[in-house]
Amino acid sequence: MGLLFSLPNSLPLADIASAFWDSTLSGKVIVIILFLGSAMAWTIMWTKGLQLRHASRATEDFLEAFRAERNPTVLFIRREEYEGSPLNSIYNAGCKALGAELQARGSAADDLLMGELTASALRRLSLNQLETLRSVVDRNVADEALVLEGQMGMLATAVSAAPFLGLLGTVWGVMDSFSGMAESGSAALSAVAPGISGALLTTIIGLIVALPSMVGYNLLSAQIRQLSVKMDNFSQEFISSIQSAYVIEN
Repeated sequence: MGLLFSLPNSLPLADIASAFWDSTLSGKVIVIILFLGSAMAWTIMWTKGLQLRHASRATEDFLEAFRAERNPTVLFIRREEYEGSPLNSIYNAGCKALGAELQARGSAADDLLMGELTASALRRLSLNQLETLRSVVDRNVADEALVLEGQMGMLATAVSAAPFLGLLGTVWGVMDSFSGMAESGSAALSAVAPGISGALLTTIIGLIVALPSMVGYNLLSAQIRQLSVKMDNFSQEFISSIQSAYVIEN
């Protein structure tokens, strides 16, 4: 037990506050920048994590409701909304484009409601119009993917830049310490130890910023990839259902 209680006192624990005040002006500036970067990274990880969690739940609810209906446009007609789900936005854009194509061929807007119950003469969506509809859906899939990836570039910058910024502060601080030793003419370690300690602090802070940011970036990227796959799969499923319900091949 005595060894256990004496262990903390035997560890070389760094006094971060003292190291900060012993560092040069450039070192202090870099540490402050790194702290601001850490705050930005944690804010992005928190808000993006909440956004993706909500989007995943809303997407599951949307897919369950969509697949429970035979007519692919029922949710649109009922004006059921699944806020936060990228699939909901893709679906609404596709249904609006479908209505515009049906009206362009002379069908009434109400024909959008009928789906497979509509007479063959009214289900007049050609293969060319289906390709137009597919283009609209694909474009919205790409737009939603950009929304999901928003701010991830800033998080990636924190992951890659923080260690190098910390290394810059360390090299700069060590250089200043040795320059000061040369000017004073003293080769004693005590003359340069405080400056070197402050210089090494920037590397420590850089790693503290980069490591959580890297873990968060990888976790968020995995969720974004899952949602992107679901968007691609849904776009194909939606187009296939529209083709079955509205396309009449001559």
